[in-house]
Amino acid sequence: MTLEVEAPDPPELDFVDPNEYEDATISADGDEEIDYRREELQEFLEEGAWEEAFAEWLEDTDLEERAYEIARDLDLFAGFDFFWDDFADRVGYHAPGIPEDWQEREYHPDLDTWGTVSSINAELTEFGQIVSVTLKEEYIDWEAEYEPPEDLPDFD
Repeated sequence: MTLEVEAPDPPELDFVDPNEYEDATISADGDEEIDYRREELQEFLEEGAWEEAFAEWLEDTDLEERAYEIARDLDLFAGFDFFWDDFADRVGYHAPGIPEDWQEREYHPDLDTWGTVSSINAELTEFGQIVSVTLKEEYIDWEAEYEPPEDLPDFD
């Protein structure tokens, strides 16, 4: 069963220090200002990267329509963040998710099992990865500026 839905709008990428996320760590030298290139990434998302990634995600997602509608109702797709990680030469991302205390908070009236919560959270993470790869492989034409120190050990 394939999920047949329209892609939600891409998120608005605001400045957030990715190191504040529990699931992302960006290395930096000292206190220098880091360019996460969010403006360029926002343009790429709006130019088609978001919809391309969404179409690819739809091909393989196990998310049922009911769970997808819950994610849409909660506006979770708007909660994604994408940023350039120069140190790793990749597009990093933060995927939104349903918190562990969803039952106490009565998070959504149709949300009734941990299985649904886990499915939504896992599929959002998978979607974020697909967007990240799509941006890096299809849209980004810049190279990382990070130069590793010359005194790093050679593990070959």
